Amino acid sequence: MQNKILFLPVLLILSITSFSQNEINFEEYDLDNGLHVILHEDHTTPIIAVTVMYHVGSKNEKEDRTGFAHFFEHLMFEGSQNIPRGEYFKFVQNAGGELNASTDFDRTFYFEILPSNQLELGLWLESERMMHLKIDTIGVETQREVVKEERRESLDNQPYGRIWEETFKLAYTAHPYRWMPIGSAQYIDEAALSEFMDFYSTYYVPQNAVLTLAGDINIDEAKELVEKYFGGIPRGRREIVRPKVIEPPQKKEIRDTTYDNIQLPAIVEAYHVPPIGTKDYYSIDMLTTLLSEGQSSRLYKSLVDEQQKAVYIGAFPAGLEDPGLFIAVAIANSGINADELEKSIDAEIEKIKDSLITDEEYEKLRNQIKTRFVNKNSRVSGIAEDLSKYFMLYEDTDLINSEIELYMEVSKEDIKNAAIKYLNKQNRVVLYYLPKSSQRERG
Repeated sequence: MQNKILFLPVLLILSITSFSQNEINFEEYDLDNGLHVILHEDHTTPIIAVTVMYHVGSKNEKEDRTGFAHFFEHLMFEGSQNIPRGEYFKFVQNAGGELNASTDFDRTFYFEILPSNQLELGLWLESERMMHLKIDTIGVETQREVVKEERRESLDNQPYGRIWEETFKLAYTAHPYRWMPIGSAQYIDEAALSEFMDFYSTYYVPQNAVLTLAGDINIDEAKELVEKYFGGIPRGRREIVRPKVIEPPQKKEIRDTTYDNIQLPAIVEAYHVPPIGTKDYYSIDMLTTLLSEGQSSRLYKSLVDEQQKAVYIGAFPAGLEDPGLFIAVAIANSGINADELEKSIDAEIEKIKDSLITDEEYEKLRNQIKTRFVNKNSRVSGIAEDLSKYFMLYEDTDLINSEIELYMEVSKEDIKNAAIKYLNKQNRVVLYYLPKSSQRERG
């Protein structure tokens, strides 16, 4: 961590300068087929971001077919009627660009970062995915193995890899957030080719997507190219299913223990919190920043530096379209058990509930939030993703410019009240994630 005496004033100056001058200008409109288009023109560097966000994530899946949204994150690179199998990456790389995709509970996001003279290439590639994706036995069978191997590497064979899966499974009893985006290898294996085709024709359609172009573009030229490549794609004909289930309020604390091939005990505390975009969510988000962002944060200073009970400590809001979770997680230092970690985490949370944070902490917290926004808006890829997200999940694209003010409106009292309202024991899940050796010791 950098020296605080020098670091904070510099950030404060940078933050204020950036937010007084760097408004993100954009145009947005709908094509006749329902595709929402957002255009941001910035000639600072000769690069562009071509992105498509689909309003589909793991919460749109059936309980016995989890992992479909993540599966399509892979399948969408297989090729199309006009792109040979395995050639998608080559088109972008040969043009000097890069590409990737990500899936979460609520949406799937695809992007290419390209030299600005390759705009038409990026639009063609994304339109091919939306209209002509190749879904056949070869591609599906190939990606089945890829996805299963990814799960083995990132969850099943990774120390602490299943900790989030176990947490969300305990925290949600009705809502589809109870399974993780990576899904189940069993259900991916059981699914027929026709099921993948149905999922594609339901969710990967113009009216369920946002196309965002950001960077060194000409707005008028971009509109013509967007119409050329996307205007002729027909609307989807299937009903887009949005989960309407509401997770019932939790009335008592839920506790569980999981054993895994790890060396040090870990603990997770997960509290139910409101969805993104709500006033209380902004208070919770600032609270987690106070608790765990950086080595000067409350949890790090207390559990790692002073008490030396943890080798890792973190807190963050799982900010979701529907009500999400505030999560605190810690890995114990050698010789420390999960009970001790829990007591120390709880003690820090109680301090926030008992008294207001200091003026110094509050000012530092506000500067950290400002810096976060500066960093997010420093690259065209981040701008494009945020524009898409704010339209799709918040229904207000201009939050890219105004959301910072919603954070700045959060008072010290709001932070304390949010902690009192949500961070209570009957509203939480506590998971002990312990070494298998301790299970044998307990007999």
